Amino acid sequence: MTAKTLVPTAREDPWEMALRQFDIAADYLPLKRGIREFLAYPKRELTVNFPVKMDDGSVRIFTGHRVHHSTVLGPTKGGIRYHPDVTLNEVRALAMWMTWKCSVAGLPYGGAKGGVVVNPKELSSDELEHLTRRYATEISIMMSPEGDIPAPDVGTNPQTMAWIMDTYSMHRGYSIPAVVTGKPIPIGGSQGRFEATGRGVMIAAREAAKHLGTSLKGSKVVVTGYGNVSSVAAYLLHDLGCIITGASDSRGGVYNPKGFDPRALLKWKAETGSVVGFPGTERLPIEEVVTLPCDILSPGALEGEITGRNAADVKAKIIAEGANGPTTPDADEILDKKGIMVIPDILANAGGVIVSYFEWVQGLQQFFWTEEEVNQNLERIMVRSFGQVLQTGQEKKTNMRTGALIRAIERVAEALMVRGIYP
Repeated sequence: MTAKTLVPTAREDPWEMALRQFDIAADYLPLKRGIREFLAYPKRELTVNFPVKMDDGSVRIFTGHRVHHSTVLGPTKGGIRYHPDVTLNEVRALAMWMTWKCSVAGLPYGGAKGGVVVNPKELSSDELEHLTRRYATEISIMMSPEGDIPAPDVGTNPQTMAWIMDTYSMHRGYSIPAVVTGKPIPIGGSQGRFEATGRGVMIAAREAAKHLGTSLKGSKVVVTGYGNVSSVAAYLLHDLGCIITGASDSRGGVYNPKGFDPRALLKWKAETGSVVGFPGTERLPIEEVVTLPCDILSPGALEGEITGRNAADVKAKIIAEGANGPTTPDADEILDKKGIMVIPDILANAGGVIVSYFEWVQGLQQFFWTEEEVNQNLERIMVRSFGQVLQTGQEKKTNMRTGALIRAIERVAEALMVRGIYP
């Protein structure tokens, strides 16, 4: 299977991008043609169009998706995204990346993803609740603690998960906390879940610096998409002695070459709605932030931040991907030639799904862990996974992304062959 060649556009189609990445890695493995195609394409897809009653009494129709990419390793796992640019192809790509992410981390999950075409900032809390409960009802035919377990993603949060869990439970007649992860603590959420993805990015960046013989103390860090992932990664790296010099969100970027307090920036954003205008910083266009001089860059917004058009201008030594799919294959080639170490999304931001796994296990057993236990186990899995990916990349003489994908695809392919093809 070969991905189609696309006419260059402002933003590469995420699904074509995921297929290109898959093809590059799959070429290293002795996969039969049928198995290769089976591993690439989604197992099932659901698109729903559903009504929501708005605060003014009107009714709006929204479109949502849920895609299961693979069930070979276990139940499917993946977030739900609320964003106006959600497309079925984006959800397909995100579901595939989740399969590889779970496989790289050694989790007993396949990949899934969901999304609704909506700008959640334009809806009231009541409208968001109505939308979420109706969407959850529509996709409930694909959800279960044993089959498909959603989680938060861009535009959703623990409250969204609480509404989904409650909706699913009301339909079943009893409480089922393990049907989603990323829930608030009072209803079965896990300690450490809020920081998990950002903490994983920090650990990945730390391990990369250690491998390269670079001290984190005094290293300059730039992050994009200053939300739940990038803000946590920024302040945890700051705690290790890094200097945070740049950040951005959907409204713009800020920069101070001498550094700033990332926790103070987070407080500023909570109060004003954006990082823009943070005292002591210079405002920059969003697209310039990824090209700022730094030692560590963590792109944490949406897909396609670093492309063939701007990769040559990236000045970082290490890129730790906080978002899913922020670097295109064309950009990867350029970054490789520049000697920049890219820690791919399916490794760098795996902290979220790792702790989601812990939350799921706790929910099934109704036996809960301390935050210290959660963080210790997250650290162990992230460090182990980083070492395994690094080793694979060195053995195959390829970069970290392809090394991670080779490991991931190989594990799923092995499980598929052991299970056999039904019937």
